[in-house]
Amino acid sequence: MASVLVSVEAGVQTLTLNRPEKLNAFVPEMHQELRRALEHALEDPAIRAVLLTGAGRGFCSGQDLAGRNVEPGAAPLDLSVSLGSYYNPLVRRLRELPKPVVCAVNGVAAGAGANIALACDIVLAARSASFVQSFARLGLVPDSGGTYFLPRLVGTARAMGLAMLGEPLPAEQAERWGLIWKCVDDGELMPEATALARKLAARSTKGLGLLKRALYANNSLDAQLDLERDLQRELGFSEDYRKAVAEFMQKKK
Repeated sequence: MASVLVSVEAGVQTLTLNRPEKLNAFVPEMHQELRRALEHALEDPAIRAVLLTGAGRGFCSGQDLAGRNVEPGAAPLDLSVSLGSYYNPLVRRLRELPKPVVCAVNGVAAGAGANIALACDIVLAARSASFVQSFARLGLVPDSGGTYFLPRLVGTARAMGLAMLGEPLPAEQAERWGLIWKCVDDGELMPEATALARKLAARSTKGLGLLKRALYANNSLDAQLDLERDLQRELGFSEDYRKAVAEFMQKKK
């Protein structure tokens, strides 16, 4: 059975992590299937937005630890190999994809699972969902972008508490803190996330792709002003811009 289910409808590629019996914990096969799906999303112009979610009662519990031998006397584990081969490329792929990525967190998002969700552009979560930075419990630091995303989204004080204590952060509080875009009732999660992804798919893909590039840039004000100027120049020459202005002037939707 595929560890990632893939479907495309109305311009939206839906990716469902599919190891529900393991709370969708990551294994190499899941990374490989996600990589292929996101490469297809990049190359196929019919795909204009991506929606990422999980099967079953959890979004993703992070790395599947079952295959790691940590018994006394076992050889040390080089965790940088897993990060360099799988997690870091996945985070970069989500951020650099020139199309919007919506994440629907349907249950617990723990460890790398939480930070993969935060790597997406717009995150919705079910009211029963929670976010857990579980790394400190294992003697590790947050990875998969966690040390980057957390302080930028919620500030250093809250990021430090989340990372050091490893306590679950309920979805409602995650919304109040600005960690995610929106918390919705469980039964409304997928309908609302799908509608949102389709709304984005109906807009200018080029414009949204460059918008991502601008918002994710780490620039000084002067450099950012120059970037805005250059991106706006590029978009001003696009057919999407001319059509949108014409429709706006004609009061069309």
